[in-house]
Amino acid sequence: MSDEIKATEDTTEPSSAPASAPSERPPHREKKFGEHKPRGYGDRDGAEGGYHKSARFKRKSCRFCANKNLAIDYKDADLLQKFITDRGKILPRRITGNCAKHQRLVAKQIKRARIIAILPFVLQ
Repeated sequence: MSDEIKATEDTTEPSSAPASAPSERPPHREKKFGEHKPRGYGDRDGAEGGYHKSARFKRKSCRFCANKNLAIDYKDADLLQKFITDRGKILPRRITGNCAKHQRLVAKQIKRARIIAILPFVLQ
């Protein structure tokens, strides 16, 4: 019986790696340059585990560029009220959807309306 144990022990080669660490990387860890997809990209239905970049939100369009007759005026408090928060802060472009040119005009007209007391500086 002890001869059988010796025979099995002699056939195995000693490994240089410790017994607890695997000698090869698992197949799911092997990535080569250019094979992985950047974060946030994938199929719309989520088949690849990601999502499509345009599926997150719809880009807002500038209402002043779409409607050329719509004028930005400091006397039009109802229009300017849509571009400030309930606390009185001016909303950013990413929220309102204005282009840079019209966002600057809106901000300037809001500041003018505040100075002549059509709009409040701060609401509490």
